[in-house]
Amino acid sequence: MPFRAVLFDFDGTLADSYDAITASVNHVRQQHALPPLAEDKVRRMVGRGLLQLMADVVPGGDPGADGKIYHAHHPSVMFEMTRLLPGVGQGILDLNAAGLKLAVCSNKPVAITRKLLDSLKVATLFDAAYGPEDAGAAKPDPAMVHLAIQKLGVPAPETLYVGDMPVDVETARNAGIPVWVVPTGSSSADELRRVKPDRLFENMTDLIFAVLFRP
Repeated sequence: MPFRAVLFDFDGTLADSYDAITASVNHVRQQHALPPLAEDKVRRMVGRGLLQLMADVVPGGDPGADGKIYHAHHPSVMFEMTRLLPGVGQGILDLNAAGLKLAVCSNKPVAITRKLLDSLKVATLFDAAYGPEDAGAAKPDPAMVHLAIQKLGVPAPETLYVGDMPVDVETARNAGIPVWVVPTGSSSADELRRVKPDRLFENMTDLIFAVLFRP
């Protein structure tokens, strides 16, 4: 059965935003007189929502207060330092042209996600973008996936979730939908294999091809 809708994670799946996230994380840490973290270390912490990220990068701090500092700083770096990952731009165009419904379900603050989709010139290709604020819970809770399925009007078995982390696999399992992954973000291919996604692809180009030509 071909898919009629695809839901995407954002960071590490659609876009490389780790330089921007790292810049804002280190701005927050600077307020606490903490040394900067390298991008590869921050990358490993991304994916479970801003409050969890703040708790991880400022141990013993106030995640809510630090999240406000992050939010205030992030617009100064996020547009310049975020770019679509290879194969994503053309792939999204191809899915849209084929008539598939598309949405983003990310633990990133949803206002930032929507602004970035617009700045990356792909917002019009998506039917919706959801975050924890919309659903009342972050992934792996399936609430935002359920919101997207309802919005797109496509049955769950015909809806695919695409991500780059074990939390994405867990989210899709909790929502009862298929999940395919790419090792282009926070998790390696070996880490992803261990959580048993339905399919693992090396890159987005191969994944999109498989979506379009799935029998």
